[in-house]
Amino acid sequence: MDRKAKFGVGLLLAAMALALMPACATAQAPPGPLPPKPGAPIQKVPVDKGAIRVRVDVVTAPVVVRDEKGEMVEDLALKDFHLFDNGVKQVVDNFDMGADPISVVLLIENSSRVAPMLPAIQKSGIVFTQDVMGADGEAAVIAFGSDVNLVQPFTYDHDEIERAIRELDDGGGQSRFFDALNTAVQLLHDRPPERRRVIVAITEATDKGSSIKLGLALRQAELENVTIYSVGLSTTAAEFRSPTPQRPSQAPITPQGIPSGPPVPGEPQSPTTPGIGQQGGGAQGSGDLLALGEWAVMHAANLVRGHALEVATTATGGVHLPTMHDRGIEAGLDKIGGELHAQYTLSYHPTGGAVPGFHEIKITVDRPKTTVRTRTGYYMAPPEDDSSPR
Repeated sequence: MDRKAKFGVGLLLAAMALALMPACATAQAPPGPLPPKPGAPIQKVPVDKGAIRVRVDVVTAPVVVRDEKGEMVEDLALKDFHLFDNGVKQVVDNFDMGADPISVVLLIENSSRVAPMLPAIQKSGIVFTQDVMGADGEAAVIAFGSDVNLVQPFTYDHDEIERAIRELDDGGGQSRFFDALNTAVQLLHDRPPERRRVIVAITEATDKGSSIKLGLALRQAELENVTIYSVGLSTTAAEFRSPTPQRPSQAPITPQGIPSGPPVPGEPQSPTTPGIGQQGGGAQGSGDLLALGEWAVMHAANLVRGHALEVATTATGGVHLPTMHDRGIEAGLDKIGGELHAQYTLSYHPTGGAVPGFHEIKITVDRPKTTVRTRTGYYMAPPEDDSSPR
């Protein structure tokens, strides 16, 4: 090959190499999320009604012990606790008091119904970050109205959480609380197992538009060792401030055999379960709420009327705090934070394995004149159940 031909071949090879360089660079670029474009819409989280995952190899029970004056008892040791699963005493594998790091999802209703109260909610961000998250906690924020929106993924950054709360706006006419609850449990599923999983909901007690039922969401929350707390927004306050009051009605979904309206005099409200249909007195751990929670979880159903917040918190070991005025929102978050960072946590491997049915958790302490609050238990569906964990 003469000198001219060799030079031409060299030029051709160089041109081909230059043409391939961008493709190679792209293929070798490290994977990672792309930054969102300015003005991009908030991420809407899809609801996966079938995503029920099992984490029953280890059961975690948050425990709050109060004395006869209602003050938290904070000087108990492991030897003072006795834990039973379906009446069988369990060996506690891990015992802690307020030290395990926390992963918390904040659910905030931003429906048109509560839009007049958004300014009060937006001011509560710093109380949430300081008192609930604490120094080593992480949090995510979900807003729900007509959509369920992840407005802030998990972060340790207090400023980002407060910004997400501060920038909330009107979310439409529905109130998809059960869908939001289910989405929050799915987010917590992926957190490290050593972290405490908590949901704090700021919402009314009304659901409208959800595609998932409360019992199914609670069943998944129990299997994922999630504790639910709620700060109830005042219906009266929202109505007073709204120029066009419109109260969303509870979704008309009732279990088979249970009427949605008032019972006929002399006829029971529920076919089999005692306490169903009775008005819960609001007392923590009341028999009615415990029965309602167990029934809703076992039947993967909604409730006959109301009770959503009280049942969700009672069933998972949390507490519902109703508010009567704006300052009650911050006071409720402050109380939740104080409890989270001073409660006991007991973990155990259930004796006998994953036996289908409802597993009742009972905890007693060797301290007279005290009351103990923990989660009611968890439900394992039989294999033939369409809603069985998988």
